[in-house]
Amino acid sequence: MAPGFLDHELYNNEANLEMSYIDLSLSAMAFYPYPFLPICETAASIWFPTMSDENSVHKRLKRTTSLCESFDSNSSIYSSTNSLNRVPRLQFRDHIWTYTQRYLEAEAVEEAAAAIFNSSDDENTKEDGIGDGMRLVQLLVSCAEAVACRDKSQASILLSELRANALVFGSSFQRVASCFVQALTDRLAMVQPLGTVGLFGPTMTNATEIASEKKEEALRLVYEICPHIQFGHFVANSSILEAFEGESFVHVVDLGMSLGLAQGHQWRRLIESLANHKGQPPRRLRITAVGLSVKKFQIIGDELEAYSRTLGINLRFSVVESSLENLKLNDIKVLDGEVLVVNSILQLHCAVKESRGALNSVLRIIHTLSPKVLVLVEQDTIHNGPFFLGRFMEALHYYSAIFDSLDAMLPKYDTRRSKIEQFYFAEEIKNIVSCEGPARVERHERLDQWRRRMSRAGFQTTPIKMMGQAKEWLGKKLDFCEGYTIVEEKGCLVLGWKSKPIVAASCWKC
Repeated sequence: MAPGFLDHELYNNEANLEMSYIDLSLSAMAFYPYPFLPICETAASIWFPTMSDENSVHKRLKRTTSLCESFDSNSSIYSSTNSLNRVPRLQFRDHIWTYTQRYLEAEAVEEAAAAIFNSSDDENTKEDGIGDGMRLVQLLVSCAEAVACRDKSQASILLSELRANALVFGSSFQRVASCFVQALTDRLAMVQPLGTVGLFGPTMTNATEIASEKKEEALRLVYEICPHIQFGHFVANSSILEAFEGESFVHVVDLGMSLGLAQGHQWRRLIESLANHKGQPPRRLRITAVGLSVKKFQIIGDELEAYSRTLGINLRFSVVESSLENLKLNDIKVLDGEVLVVNSILQLHCAVKESRGALNSVLRIIHTLSPKVLVLVEQDTIHNGPFFLGRFMEALHYYSAIFDSLDAMLPKYDTRRSKIEQFYFAEEIKNIVSCEGPARVERHERLDQWRRRMSRAGFQTTPIKMMGQAKEWLGKKLDFCEGYTIVEEKGCLVLGWKSKPIVAASCWKC
């Protein structure tokens, strides 16, 4: 394991921990949308691994002067008396929050470096692979810093070198690096000149740039090859069946219909389980899909109704055409005597915005509906931090683990692997790295943060007591590599790759 960054001599020296009031205030001002701070989103120092000829195996972290700091010391942007006079005096909690974000950034860099060191299994090529990987980390961090500081000249130079080394069909880290190169290129193209207010031009999310059929095929491949979505479906259906036990009229509200995955796999499995369950099946099963893909959802619904009739299940399917943030309470029709459950598979993070009003509104609606259980499955990582560089490094660490798992499951030149990487995960990476404001919808958060959000909204955790069944389910999926693990965390189940959390499933009641 790499040595902790807090063990570095810079942090052991008390003199190096001192910071002037002005410098701290300016770094913390990343949380305040004032136009006089347009250059750097954070003045936090960036830590990244450096190579050493003496001992290339050890992971050492060296503090380097960031581009933002250099810019700050050599320019008069922050020297304006008028600007400084307009800086509001910050509260103590603002300073603590700033230092916390700096800590998370440095921690993310250290973890990303450790992940790269562990990604090579061939002893003959491990040292060379580590050297190449560390060089890529250096280039990516330096480029991200240049982009954050709007240094187009330096960022362009670094991107040119990155394109020559981040190969789409290379090692697992080269492949994930290629996705981040694309994302940094997109972000750089949207950066406005120095002196202008804001960071981005009037551009919307790039999700529509990829042909829908390619994205649908990539989603299908992710479902078939990766355990992420299937894990969510398994936990959700098991919880829903438990909630429906002995009930005659049951209703499922599905937010997003599992990203619009064709054929309605989750609900086919649920219908089969209800039909094969001991005792009488429910007299009526209703499924309400919430989303904007009305035609696609209706096709899935028609297929599900036809399939359910063959199994003797009375299914009624309906669609609510609405995004999560625009959902209204009267959009969901709950009939008398129905037992209601709400299902959200990789959806609610899209309602997390800067104002947090959209998510709070959705949670209030769900709480008012008073479902017997709300099943929440989300990516267990933090891609919603206020600092771009910290968000960048956390995403690099998270997706490095996912690409490492793909490397263990599929050959290097398998077209399925390239489609999954380039048309599914690369699109998520682009949204996290290159988009801001309403266009950034991939706002993943850790399980602990979801616990706090749900608790504030009036929900209580319902422990998921199926650890044995979950491990048995994972063991039966022979196509999934043995590197995947399932652990229980405070009543929730977390699917991970080699100790790195990937997806967390939790259940909630009102």
